[in-house]
Amino acid sequence: MSDAPLVTPPANDLLLRALRGEVVERPPVWMLRQAGRYLPEYRAVRAKSDFLTMCRTPELAVEVTLQPLDLVGVDAAIIFSDILVVPEAMGMHLTLDEGVGPQFPSPVRTMADLDRLRAVDPEDSLKYMLDGIRLARREINGRVPLIGFAGSPWTLAAYMIEGKGTKQFAVAKKMLFEQPALAHALLDKLATAVGDFLVAQIKAGAQVVQPFESWAGALGPEEYRTFALPYMAKAASRVRGMGVPLIAFCPGGGWALREIAEATQADAVGVDWHATPQHARAMCAGMNVAMQGNLDPCALYAPPAEIRRRTHDMIAAFGPLGHIANLGHGILPDVPVAHARAFVDAVKEWRWTEEALAAASASSGAHAQLVGV
Repeated sequence: MSDAPLVTPPANDLLLRALRGEVVERPPVWMLRQAGRYLPEYRAVRAKSDFLTMCRTPELAVEVTLQPLDLVGVDAAIIFSDILVVPEAMGMHLTLDEGVGPQFPSPVRTMADLDRLRAVDPEDSLKYMLDGIRLARREINGRVPLIGFAGSPWTLAAYMIEGKGTKQFAVAKKMLFEQPALAHALLDKLATAVGDFLVAQIKAGAQVVQPFESWAGALGPEEYRTFALPYMAKAASRVRGMGVPLIAFCPGGGWALREIAEATQADAVGVDWHATPQHARAMCAGMNVAMQGNLDPCALYAPPAEIRRRTHDMIAAFGPLGHIANLGHGILPDVPVAHARAFVDAVKEWRWTEEALAAASASSGAHAQLVGV
């Protein structure tokens, strides 16, 4: 029997239908980091509170979570938080100063450091985020789906070992080569914590979940297959049977899209802007997996007409089946709001031809549905 919560589908369920592999008249659209500094309304909230306080205060988190729905017109909300709340819940002291970025003053470098990390009970140490999800679901009131997320184990470990974000994560990678047993023990503990956290978010009301492997690109193929992918897969395995789709996003790991899809059994894989839609589709040929992406975030600096052209080219290249329009990474803080809206509007005005829909419907099976919006 499934542990999935009973959930009433949102009025705009385009994202959920696309993730189920149904044929839709246009792709759903949302943006990574869509609740962020490019919005003046976000900056107004941020001016009165520090970032971590916003994450830990459900009312503030939900306020900025909802802003893109009305201001930009996206088809889904993603709960406002940060990937590093999991290491913090494990007992690590996290600081996040303006202009400095996240830091762990006491990084994990030894087995004794690892032993000090506590197991995570999401309803205790991460209750504020779960409360935010519950509140967000009430405030969204069935308009669009709500996405939950977590950092993937390797990415969290990279910050925890390094103590901060760096360009190469050389200290973290050094552990992989010098102390692989310690690295595996840390990653295994994180996989359990991340998986449990995603499950708790689903039980709180998240209708889609997405683990982020933000630093997949820091690893070569052998190290990625040894230290990253198995632990993302372990975290993802805890979500199976919950009745909620999972999107696996590994920027910098586009060469491994098929391996990611196979290992995680994800409903969709995120595609960054380094891969063409055609190449991403070819890599996953024969698999029932949707694609999310992949406009270069810097393309939003272009004039609106050029944004529209590039967006339409992207949609056409991915094709009508199993595509979620998004950026290839997070929206940048100095992108004009009008340009973000131009991207969303370009997706929302798209309509596939009857011939393309019929061909996609035939390829997806007799039970594919055409979805009006």
